[in-house]
This record gives sequence, C-alpha cells and structure tokens, in this order.
Amino acid sequence: MKQLEVTILGQSYILGCPDGGEALLSAAVASVDREMSAIRDAGKVKARERIAVLAALNLAYQLADSTPRKASAAAQEPGTAADAAQLEALIRRVDAALNDDGQLL
Repeated sequence: MKQLEVTILGQSYILGCPDGGEALLSAAVASVDREMSAIRDAGKVKARERIAVLAALNLAYQLADSTPRKASAAAQEPGTAADAAQLEALIRRVDAALNDDGQLL
C-alpha cells in the first residue's frame, strides 16, 4: 500500500492508497477539497469541522442521487455496490488518517 500526501482546504494529510489507486484517490481528494472550499468561500460557515460535515453530506447526496433508483438492491447496475464499498473504504481511510493526526481537520 502506498502513502500519498494530499492537501485538503490548505492542510496536508498522508493517506494510504492501494497500488494503482492513486488516480481515484486524487480525484476523490479534489472533489472533497473543491466542495469544502466552496462552503468556506460562501462565508456562512467558519468551523473546519462543520465545513467537513457539510461537504461530506453534499458529496454523499450527489453520489446517492447519481445512482439509479430501483426497488431492489439486486436490480442495481453492476458496479454500483462496488462503488459504494469503495467510497465507504475511502471514508474509513480518511477517518483513520484524521484520528492518527489527533484532530478532525
């Protein structure tokens, strides 16, 4: 597993990344940074923790909204469950990195 240094909202983090997953992780970091920056730049929220929670909710909503709405989980398109599992794994890795840092953000 590789480690990548990334910057989110001006703060550096070192994240674990599986071999070959660098591009996907970089895209995820860019999305999180873009969302958090937009919330911060709107000027209504100042606390980094609140910005992070709002950004996570916005991104989760976008992800949920982009998946097809089907009555049964078995009827989902191939890859949808895998995408959700990858997102959940990424969130766990970010949480672990933040916990090691001793700060939320």
